[in-house]
Amino acid sequence: MPTPDSILRVDRLTKTYATNAGRLTVLNGVSFDLEAGGTLAIVGPSGSGKTTLLGLCAGLDRATTGSVVLAGEPLDGLDEDARARVRNRHVGFVFQNYQLVPTLTAIENVLVPVELRGERNRAPDALELLVRVGLGERRGHYPIQLSGGEQQRVALARAFMNRPKILFCDEPVGNLDNDTGRAMIDLIFSVNRERATTLVLVTHDLELAGRCQRIIRLKGGMVASP
Repeated sequence: MPTPDSILRVDRLTKTYATNAGRLTVLNGVSFDLEAGGTLAIVGPSGSGKTTLLGLCAGLDRATTGSVVLAGEPLDGLDEDARARVRNRHVGFVFQNYQLVPTLTAIENVLVPVELRGERNRAPDALELLVRVGLGERRGHYPIQLSGGEQQRVALARAFMNRPKILFCDEPVGNLDNDTGRAMIDLIFSVNRERATTLVLVTHDLELAGRCQRIIRLKGGMVASP
């Protein structure tokens, strides 16, 4: 049931696509409620709809039916520009493939979210975040000069630059070796606690999912029984 301090409310969410073979249903009637400050893992086999659900929750795409309320703002009915404004106000992202801008240095990449908001003179805050993730001395390096783990730490610093209310992570350690991946996850949970951010994490790693307060299991686009 929804609670007054919910930051994410998902109600009967369905997503279908038109294909040559007919309509393909990727998500079917998914509902859940997440309170502010909570941690949630979305797990399931490949093709179960995990990344699709994450994208709908974050306003990266629109549902076919159903509704999403993010930080008190209903997303259904909003166009892309309006959803982008909601994301920039409330959301941070960490993706499997980092998605850094190759022509920008580490600190310039971290500054992207606030520059999109028209904010200036935030370099000290960006440097503070880079120091927090252990990359203060690499602030002038370009992505090609950084290892995969370092690029992912830059992405994490960037995700927290606009002080998001909720952080969405899509397989954030999928491209990292085991030791680097564990260190990255420790960092995500540590920074998340420090900043009292809600965390939604998509993963196929059940051990990682077990670190979250709640787990939603998807199977065939539907919420499976525990």
